[in-house]
Amino acid sequence: MKNILNVLCVFISISVFSQTKSVKKPVIKNGAKTTVKKERNVVAKHNPDLVVINKDLPLLIPKKKGDSFGYVNQNGKYIIQPEYHIAVFFYEDCNLLNSPNEKVRKYGSKNYATVEKNMISYRVDHSGKRVYQFKDSDLGKCKFEEYKQQLFQAYVLNGFYGIIEKSKFVNAADYRQYQIYPQYQYLYIMEGDDVADPMIVASNNDKFGVIDVNNKVIIPFEYSNIKRNFSWKLGKMFEVTKDGQNYYYIDANNKTY
Repeated sequence: MKNILNVLCVFISISVFSQTKSVKKPVIKNGAKTTVKKERNVVAKHNPDLVVINKDLPLLIPKKKGDSFGYVNQNGKYIIQPEYHIAVFFYEDCNLLNSPNEKVRKYGSKNYATVEKNMISYRVDHSGKRVYQFKDSDLGKCKFEEYKQQLFQAYVLNGFYGIIEKSKFVNAADYRQYQIYPQYQYLYIMEGDDVADPMIVASNNDKFGVIDVNNKVIIPFEYSNIKRNFSWKLGKMFEVTKDGQNYYYIDANNKTY
């Protein structure tokens, strides 16, 4: 059985295809749009485990225990027990949102997350219930939004990394034209919704941290690596490690989950 990683939300959608029989779904009396809206209200109102401590963070956060992933709430309590080989943030799956099968389009909403177990991929709800099993024939074509052009980019000078604003930078000899004068071993601008104030993964003295475009330290330089993935865009979190092997998520306040 062959896994295929598809685009999640606008940029990525991790989907693992299987040829096994689809999970049986309950009869839905109302239209898909109404059902999704009601479900969102039920989740927020009636599940006391989905606590909101930080409104910028997801209600459930992927967390690894041993060799398996589950989901914890913002208090760090496991709500979905670790049993999956892959677990991603609750977010839109554009392949399902644009499915030729109208009945499964609702499972592409941000009320569900993609997980994988035993080479089979599912969508699960906030309670951990597997509500849909991926099928090749259900996957539609993503409709991409217009790409947001980045305002800033990394610039290397004498072996050190800095940041420039592309539209204004014309003279490398003029230090005033640098947003951040080259001084780091490495810089990477994270993908996000706010191109005017991106988060920047930086390396200094062989340790990784996060800075903003004003060179303010957001995450202290204490990690052996910070993944350059979509965790900031999808969950306003960073995937970090101190030993180079065990990765976990932290928020912009350096709180561990």
